[in-house]
Amino acid sequence: ENTIITSPHKIFGPESNDLALQLRKNGIDTVILAGMNANLCVDSHLRELVESGFHVHVAADATGAPGQEAYDAAITNFGFVADRTMSTAEVLEEL
Repeated sequence: ENTIITSPHKIFGPESNDLALQLRKNGIDTVILAGMNANLCVDSHLRELVESGFHVHVAADATGAPGQEAYDAAITNFGFVADRTMSTAEVLEEL
């Protein structure tokens, strides 16, 4: 397994760090996202990575939000923006 370390993000997305550069330097074109704040950090990373040309999948059941309404809204948006919205079990099957 490889670990890629980037500089920390400053607000919600990766615009102010070197995530895209580090992924490209390591030949990575597909990213799987999960995280604690679906409607802010995960969504921001998803949108920026897609805009930067990466294929992005979201592990929906490994993503949280500050309430059911925020989670439901984020999952709806993921369906429009991400290449795929998957379960953790599906992610593990494909790895």
